Amino acid sequence: MRIVGGKYRGKKLWTPQGKEVRPTSERAREAIFNILYSKLGGDYSKLSLLDIFCGTGAFGFEALSRGFNYVTFVDIDTIPVNKNAKLFAAEKERFNVIKADAMRLPQAYRKYDMVFMDAPYAKGQTEQALTQLLMQNWLGKQAVCIVEVRNDERFLLPEVFELLDERVYGLARVLFLRYC
Repeated sequence: MRIVGGKYRGKKLWTPQGKEVRPTSERAREAIFNILYSKLGGDYSKLSLLDIFCGTGAFGFEALSRGFNYVTFVDIDTIPVNKNAKLFAAEKERFNVIKADAMRLPQAYRKYDMVFMDAPYAKGQTEQALTQLLMQNWLGKQAVCIVEVRNDERFLLPEVFELLDERVYGLARVLFLRYC
């Protein structure tokens, strides 16, 4: 696993062995950022990203590499993301790691422009985590939420979100939502 684009392009990331963590593939990350570029342009310097169910943090570190202003990583198990955080010591002022259960998020201390969410597949956690983000005030006005689910997984779009785009990459289906 490596960073696909930006300042740290080619940088290798630590990836655990086994099936407990399933990082978003390089191909899918590249495609997601291409879609974001086409919809938002390439200046991410004022945007903050929340990487929830972050696992290794691959998506969030990709965002930092591509110029996002700030990234917050959230996971119940922060060991994988903290191992990769050591590889980005020069950026330590631009990110933080929160050990928290996405099903019981604390009240937000800031609002985010963008969220990337890759919950464990087919466990019904995606909708619940989106509800937590709303209840605990994590989303900024018109925030874009990128939600990865298994391609055959049922997903009920909460009414406060507008579906902007939807793509399938192998086993993954990626939904681009806007908080209305």
